[in-house]
Amino acid sequence: MEAKDSHWQRLLQSDLVYHFRRDKVAIASSTVFLILAIMALFSPVIAPFDPYDLQQIDLMDSEMPPVWQEGADERFLLGTDDQGRDLWSTILYGMRVSLLIGIFAVLLQAAIGIVIGLVSGYIGGRVDSILMRIADVQLSFSTLMVAIIVLAIVKNAFGADTYSSWAMVILILVIGLSEWPQIARTVRSSVLAEKEKEYVDAAHVMGFGSTRIMFKHILPNCMSPIFVIATLQIANAIITEAALSFLGLGMPVTEPSLGSLISIGKEYLFSGSWWITLIPGFFLVLIVIAINLMGDFLRDVFNPKLYKGVA
Repeated sequence: MEAKDSHWQRLLQSDLVYHFRRDKVAIASSTVFLILAIMALFSPVIAPFDPYDLQQIDLMDSEMPPVWQEGADERFLLGTDDQGRDLWSTILYGMRVSLLIGIFAVLLQAAIGIVIGLVSGYIGGRVDSILMRIADVQLSFSTLMVAIIVLAIVKNAFGADTYSSWAMVILILVIGLSEWPQIARTVRSSVLAEKEKEYVDAAHVMGFGSTRIMFKHILPNCMSPIFVIATLQIANAIITEAALSFLGLGMPVTEPSLGSLISIGKEYLFSGSWWITLIPGFFLVLIVIAINLMGDFLRDVFNPKLYKGVA
């Protein structure tokens, strides 16, 4: 119990908490993101309707305006989409899908990038050159372009029905496998600095193996930049998924994300049913801005030299 208390006290006395308490932008962005994440997580409880339940959908209710406009129905707070689904409920479920794809895609990126970055930076030499050239080749291609090509091939090869069943998993794999070089290069640069320090030499003297030194000694000291770039990459992954869904290569209409909701409503944008696109778009922008602001705060705290323009 005392150990837990000491860990909690050290956290409260850390530079991260100190700067967080004094940064209004960080507090506001974290609060907004936390609220949206909780709403998305508990969407089955919060949402007044289940957009996946066909028995709760009536085409006669399609394109109902939000409650503050004339002709609205009080049952639908933010109106309905072209299929008659309650837009508020669909947005809550869509946020959950977008966040899940963003988070798991970044976890995949981190798993690959951390291993490659550690091996590349620690071993060096020809191994470093080969791995970094592979990363350079990967970075030379646009993530969106690679994703469009791969998803189009997969969709045509296995059919739309199979693709729809595995859409979330496929998107996580494609986005995750396309973005790992960002984290790998970040980890490598940190490892190059850390491996020259005395604690690494001491680990060598004690006879520890390379794997233990990399993962147990060096990696914990490289976590700060990893947290920063991972936070920013979540926002990038959500944007990428939204762009793919907008192009018709993302989540299916039956299991919408924020991107697919925006895509559905684009045909009705100039016909008067603007809320089908603009309201989901507002929530998408809100999530991305909140995550980016949190990432900027973490970057400034963990790397003050970069913030001051020194490095």
